[in-house]
Parts: sequence; C-alpha cells; structure tokens
Amino acid sequence: MPLPLSLHPRAARRLAPLAALLVAACAAGPDYVRPAFDAPDAYKEAGTWKTAEPQSADSRQPWWEAYRDPVLNGLMQDAEAANQNIRLAEAQYRQAQALADAARAGLYPTVGVNAGAQRALTNSNGIKEGDIYSAGVSASWVPDLWGSVRRSIESGDAGAQASADDLAGARLSIQAALAQDYFQLRITDQQRDLYAATTEAYARALKLTRAQREAGVALQSDVALAESQLASAQAQATDLDASRAQLEHAIAILTGRTPAQFKLATATAAQPFAVELPPTPTGLPSELLERRPDIAAAERRAALANANIGVARAAYFPSLVLSAGGGFSAAGLGSLFDTPSRVWSLGAALAQTLFDGGLRRAHDAQAVAAYDASVAQYKQTVLTGFQQVEDNLATLRVLDREADYQAQAVTAGQTAERLALSQYRAGTATYLAVVTAQTLSLANQRSAVLLRGRQLAASVSLITATGGGWRADAPNPPVASTATPKPTPSPTT
Repeated sequence: MPLPLSLHPRAARRLAPLAALLVAACAAGPDYVRPAFDAPDAYKEAGTWKTAEPQSADSRQPWWEAYRDPVLNGLMQDAEAANQNIRLAEAQYRQAQALADAARAGLYPTVGVNAGAQRALTNSNGIKEGDIYSAGVSASWVPDLWGSVRRSIESGDAGAQASADDLAGARLSIQAALAQDYFQLRITDQQRDLYAATTEAYARALKLTRAQREAGVALQSDVALAESQLASAQAQATDLDASRAQLEHAIAILTGRTPAQFKLATATAAQPFAVELPPTPTGLPSELLERRPDIAAAERRAALANANIGVARAAYFPSLVLSAGGGFSAAGLGSLFDTPSRVWSLGAALAQTLFDGGLRRAHDAQAVAAYDASVAQYKQTVLTGFQQVEDNLATLRVLDREADYQAQAVTAGQTAERLALSQYRAGTATYLAVVTAQTLSLANQRSAVLLRGRQLAASVSLITATGGGWRADAPNPPVASTATPKPTPSPTT
C-alpha cells in the first residue's frame, strides 16, 4: 500500500517485510466445505435424485405462464412492481451488500488529513506565549496477519449471497401465494355459478310441487321440503360471497393495493376461467431442488457461520498496528511550509491479550455452535424440500385418480336426479326421493369443482417446492388443458 509522499523513503523500506509477511499469512479457522447430505437415490413417489448442490436461485422465471391465464399474468406483474414484502427483501439485500463492502474495507489503511492552530503558554526554556500552526496527513493500517479481515469478508459475501437467495425466496413466496389465492377465488366463482344454476332449478322444482299441491296430487310437506331446499341452497350461495371478498382483498394486498382500490371481475362466457394445468414430468430433474431459494440461503448461512469461526480464532493472536504521518508544524503561518517546519513519524504497535477471563474461548465456542446450528438448519431445509416435493407428487397422483371417480359420481348423481323428478311427476315417487337425489347431485358437482381447486393448489405447491418451474433454461413444457366446464343445472320440469 503506498504511503504518503511526505514520508521519508525509509518508511516504505521498513514496511516491505511486514507486507511480505501479510501475503504469506494464513487465515485462522477452518476452510469452508459444504455440509454433506445423505440424499436418497430416487423419489419415493417418482423420478430420480442425487445429492443437492445449491445454486443461485432464479425467482424471475415466469413459471405461472404455464397456466395460460392472462389475468394471472397481469397480477404477477403488479406484485413484482408493488409488493411491499419484495421491497423489504430488496432493501435487506442492499444492507447485506453494504455489510460485505464494509468488511472488505478492513484490508485497506485509514488515511486522514488535519490542520490546526493554537495559542499556548509554555514554561520550557522560560515562560513563553506563542502560536503554533500545523498541517499534515496521517495513516494507520492493521495488517490482516491472521486472516480476521479475510474471514470477515467471507462472512459478509456469504451473507450477501444468502440475502440474495432470501430475495428470490420472497418473490417465489409472493408469486405462489398470489397464484393460490387467484385460483381459489376462481374456484369460488365456479361454486357461485353452480349454486346460481342450482337455485334456479330448485325454484322451478318448488313451482312444480306447488302446482302438484294445487292439483291435489302432492302433500303440503312436499312444498315445505322444496322451500327448505331452495332456502338452504340460497344461504350456501350467499356464504360464498364472504369467501370471495376475502380472497379479493388478499390479492389486492399482494399486488400492493388497498382492497378499496382493487376489484377482480368474475369470469364470463366471453372470458371464461379455462386454466391449463402443467403436466408433471415423469422424472423431475434433480437440479430443481438445488434451485430452491431457502436451500441455497441455508447453505450460504452455513458458509457465513464457518467464516465467523475464523474471525473468533484470530483474536487469539497478537494484533499489529502500523501508523505513519507527515506534515508541517511552525510558529507562524508564513513559515509553515518551509523545509525546517517539515515533520514526519513512523510507528508500529504490537498488542496481545494475555488474560480475558475466557472471553475469546467463549466467542470461539459460540461461533462453533452457531456453525453446527446452521448446518443442522441446512440439512433440515433440504429434508423439508424432499418432503414437500414428495407430498405434492403424491397429492397430484391421487387427485388425478380421484377426479375420474368424481366425474363418474357427477354423471350418476345427475341421472338419479333426473329420474327421481320424472318419477315424482308420474306419481311413482315421493318428493323426499327427489330432494335426496338433488342434494346428492349438488354435493357431487361441488366436490368436482373443489377437486379442481385442490389439483391447482397442489400443482402450484409442487412448482414452488422445486424452486419455481421445471427448467430454468428452457421454455415451459406443453400443457394439458383442464378447462373447467360450465356447471350443469339440475334437471327440472
């Protein structure tokens, strides 16, 4: 490091051996090695696997576009631009970067300038009163002999990388929450459409029973049953309004707006909710879990904790402070910059703590314990990632089979309802049989709608569990349409 020009040339020569010693010095503490993890060779549910190697997360991959919903695409853009949790994570990332830069500054000397003027009364060689003027430059440097600064830089860089992964995780979390809320709102809309069609059919059924009662071929109890069933369906339909309102409010907050500033229109015949569900690959690439932001951040925090061990252990060694200064000092301003007024200094101080009551040992033990905790947290995060992927693979596989059975139940329930009504009109069945068939048909249709919602939720959860999409370097895979059909009104007269 160059010294001030005003210093004597011998100063640079005296610092040369110390600089060589600094270059050859080793950093205290262990070098970082990524914690080993004994991963299974394959998924229990599907696919193959290998040991995780955390990589930089890519939270900007537009994985939601695979669902082919333009409204969802627009909401994601709004969230990226205005979500406050993302803004918070961005600010925290900048803070981590600044801390890393602050640690790096420890490699360099501190240089300053000074100027002063004073009037003093002295009794050296007789009592004198006079002025003293001074101006100069000074520098001090603490050579990183034992690697404390270098370990601090490692810690700061790892912390900044972990914060970048936290930012990616915040984005992915907001995107997943937004997609889940949006799909749940659309499923709620479909339930409302189902109840609207059902209450209309129930109203026609009530009209039929009243006509039958007036004709003397039905009982008053039949009318009461029809009225009760209609009112019950209307009440359940009204309850869905509260759920939709809360979901709409949640979406507003996720996109950085107040509920009063946001309204999401219901799907229409012109713009139906026909979401497409991305198919799950037969074998998910093993690199997907490596991209998970929380896994990458946990691994970086293990590296941070390892570097802090070196910082703690460097305190066992002596510290060396080099200082230098140069400038001018004179009794008058006119002679301040004359050659006789020139002054310089060069110094070195070596300090070693001999007794601290176990403070350094405690700091060392604390750093080691923090590292062990970060390794355990990293491994637990990886295990949780495996669990989430397995859970959602199993859920999608089971729901796919369940959807086939539920479709059969819907068809059978609608057939039973239609036959019961026909038999009631012919006088061969009671209205209780009609009510039973109608209730079963409505329950089956509602279960089918809710099942589609569960499939969408599991799909989003699987994508986020694998880090946000199937591949980061390729376009989204082809998708299979799972457009939700319009609700089928209950058979009436």
